[in-house]
Amino acid sequence: MINEEIRDREVRVVDQNGEQLGVMSSRDALALAEERQLDLVKIAPQARPPVCKLMDYGKYRFEQSKKEREFRKNQKVITVKEVRLSATIEDHDVDVKFKNAMKFLKDGNKVKVTIRFRGRQITHSEIGRQVMTEFAERIKEYGTVDKPPQIEGRNMSMFISPRAAD
Repeated sequence: MINEEIRDREVRVVDQNGEQLGVMSSRDALALAEERQLDLVKIAPQARPPVCKLMDYGKYRFEQSKKEREFRKNQKVITVKEVRLSATIEDHDVDVKFKNAMKFLKDGNKVKVTIRFRGRQITHSEIGRQVMTEFAERIKEYGTVDKPPQIEGRNMSMFISPRAAD
């Protein structure tokens, strides 16, 4: 809450340098803020009496948004990339999918490996599980399996996350 929104009878006032100005009525504190061409901002509403600070609120909000942008810029966004296999996949196709998954893991992304069973292939899900375990065995140098192969409807999926840099 700022300026006229503060409805408390008495407030403890701190100036922009952090020095205590003491307890005073909110009307006097607001008059002091206007005199110094600053805003009166409630920073600790649960305290008795509530603590208010004299500051340039517009500048404060700008600084906060600047810090938030800087924080967002520095944080690494991990995305999940998907590699689709099939139960009847050929060796060369597995090589291509392996190279793609390896590139995704090197970039720091997680990889979701899925197999979609078509028609009656679902009755032989062990073939799909075999393809998945072979794929996981090949890629273990670049990533670790987070979630082993699981069947969800007509799909089997497994999650691989990049290996931590040693």
